[in-house]
Amino acid sequence: MSVQHLYGTPAPQSQPTSASAISADASAEASSKQEQDGSASGGAPDKLHVTSHNQYKTPRLLRENLSPNPLKQFNTWLSSALQPTDDSPMVKEPEAMTLSTSTKEGIPSSRVVLLKTVDEKGFVFFTNYTSRKSRELSVNPYASVAFYWREISRSVRVVGRVEKVSRQESEEYFASRPRGSQVGAWASEQSTVVEEGQVAKRVEEKEKEFEGRVVECPPHWGGWRIVPL
Repeated sequence: MSVQHLYGTPAPQSQPTSASAISADASAEASSKQEQDGSASGGAPDKLHVTSHNQYKTPRLLRENLSPNPLKQFNTWLSSALQPTDDSPMVKEPEAMTLSTSTKEGIPSSRVVLLKTVDEKGFVFFTNYTSRKSRELSVNPYASVAFYWREISRSVRVVGRVEKVSRQESEEYFASRPRGSQVGAWASEQSTVVEEGQVAKRVEEKEKEFEGRVVECPPHWGGWRIVPL
């Protein structure tokens, strides 16, 4: 049985030169392990071991420094991730979040979606209402999301009940999307099996259908809000 030892991505370091050195050392050690285990010759190994042990160094998280309102605190963190005011690095796409839903029987599934709004009630994202996640949310109206901001070694977790946003809110956001994304919302049947070229053909058909006029928000597309428990 072939066994391959992998070294994970090193934790962000305060000094870039140190991070580079660590990355170089990790790559060298991984290559050495691959040669020893015979996995460098091609083909997937039977077992993988991730053997890195990162030491994360972050400022202390003290209750007295936090807002009593979790949503306001999240907005502070997100704003700082998008536009850091100190020496902290900018986080790449901090609005990306792993959304976990489950069936009525409790079988979970996860995928990455983009946060679009944080209001006084909760966290809003938009999607196709016929997708797997929407179907699961319809029968089991609870979800969790997790943010991982590697550049600043911060993770945020949210658990809550879900609700659909108003039609007006969905239409207002849809109108702000690029035209290509608007057409794609009509052409894409999420969570379905498609044949080669089928989606491209549907996109072409919808582009012709909406040529010279505004692309309206599809009735099967809109927003969900996760209201923290």
